[in-house]
Amino acid sequence: MRIDVVTIFPGYFDALELSLMGKARDRGLIDLHVHDLRESAHDKHRTVDDTPTGGGAGMVMKPEPWGQAIDGILADAQSAPAAEPLIIFPSPAGDVFTQAMARELATEDHLVFGCGRYEGIDQRVFDEYAERGRVRLVSIGDYVLNGGEVASIAMIEAIGRLLPGVVGNPDSLVEESHESGLLEYPSYTKPAEWRGRRVPDVLLSGNHAAIDAWRHEQSVERTRHVRPDLLGD
Repeated sequence: MRIDVVTIFPGYFDALELSLMGKARDRGLIDLHVHDLRESAHDKHRTVDDTPTGGGAGMVMKPEPWGQAIDGILADAQSAPAAEPLIIFPSPAGDVFTQAMARELATEDHLVFGCGRYEGIDQRVFDEYAERGRVRLVSIGDYVLNGGEVASIAMIEAIGRLLPGVVGNPDSLVEESHESGLLEYPSYTKPAEWRGRRVPDVLLSGNHAAIDAWRHEQSVERTRHVRPDLLGD
């Protein structure tokens, strides 16, 4: 999978050189390109924002640098055999990111993340590229961050770990929270007792049917307590 990111803070994405994502990049499973938006701003101060038209607080990101940056990515993509890129803008006004969406996006060949800042990006950028191709605004939750970088990293990791070969044991993906619509059951390891707290006896029994039943019960109970909305009526 190719992933392009446009941001005014490229250093944020150094985190994707670590752990499984870093190994996936080294093995060519993820082809990550991070673009500094200020390289597409050509005034003396490399300005990427201006005051809101109509007044209001804060600053809005200008369309010209975004247009040049995304045009360059799309032109490069046209020379490759991959499918048309999907452009994702992290936004509190977007669709809520879920595990199901992560699985959907993991089937894409090419994702482009546009990381807004300040009061957001000029609406005409979204309209321009939605008219020319595929654009999706996505929210990672009902709160506001300083910019789209953290949200993009979260989505890239959630999507990237679903790509074939990224996670060493693919079976571990099946039992995770939200894969079955339930939260994941509690996990334990050695020693069997720590500070007077014992691992549940069923996990030491060797009875795999009983263990599976216990884990399912724990998942249901945890979901009922923490996220009852996932259980429906």
